[in-house]
Amino acid sequence: MAELRALVAVKRVIDYAVKIRVKPDRTGVVTDGVKHSMNPFCEIAVEEAVRLKEKKLVKEVIAVSCGPAQCQETIRTALAMGADRGIHVEVPPAEAEHLGPLQVARVLAKLAEKEKVDLVLLGKQAIDDDCNQTGQMTAGFLDWPQGTFASQVTLEGDKLKVEREIDGGLETLRLKLPAVVTADLRLNEPRYATLPNIMVSPWPAGTESLGVAIETGFHRVTQAGLELLISSDLPTSASQSAGVTSVSHSAWTNFLFKKLCSIPLAF
Repeated sequence: MAELRALVAVKRVIDYAVKIRVKPDRTGVVTDGVKHSMNPFCEIAVEEAVRLKEKKLVKEVIAVSCGPAQCQETIRTALAMGADRGIHVEVPPAEAEHLGPLQVARVLAKLAEKEKVDLVLLGKQAIDDDCNQTGQMTAGFLDWPQGTFASQVTLEGDKLKVEREIDGGLETLRLKLPAVVTADLRLNEPRYATLPNIMVSPWPAGTESLGVAIETGFHRVTQAGLELLISSDLPTSASQSAGVTSVSHSAWTNFLFKKLCSIPLAF
């Protein structure tokens, strides 16, 4: 019965118990010599994938992380929790600081296709940037159905029943597989990954190119006193391909500017 394969994204973040310190130049937070761990919502996603495997509903759980070499520690934690395999998409430290949901979603979509997985599980958001965008973007790139803020996941034949938390209570979705699911806080309570298990977690040898170009640069645009950071990964010309419309940097900037101006301010 266990024929499904699950891909779980895990992110390395500053540990939730660490007191954050801002850099003197105000360009970010201090990360040197600071304890890092797996994003708590990613832990919940790993736990859910492992539980599905223990129920014989999933045959393989693959953990993937994007970032510098230190991300291997996060993948080892996922392996210690019960994941079968780990994939590290190595990004140089200087570029990893600017790695956003759009770039990670491209990588995850490519991996999902390459590994021929049926389910992509992610935490609903990371506790460092709180973006809450990667899962939605990944589903968009794959053109798969998505269930976000999942508080319960049940496999029903070739469909996935997802109970998700919304402002008014709970909403139930039935998604046709393959699908993307993001885990909310109340989905489960992750098991503790012991140090011995982390230390003995196997690490596969060998590297290969994924074939995904990641642009992590930004340029600054100022309009009417507002400074905006525009990602270099956004399309640079107006075009339409496979039903997805791209907009130019200037059009995107104007869109953001109008949106910002339309937000009522309360003092």
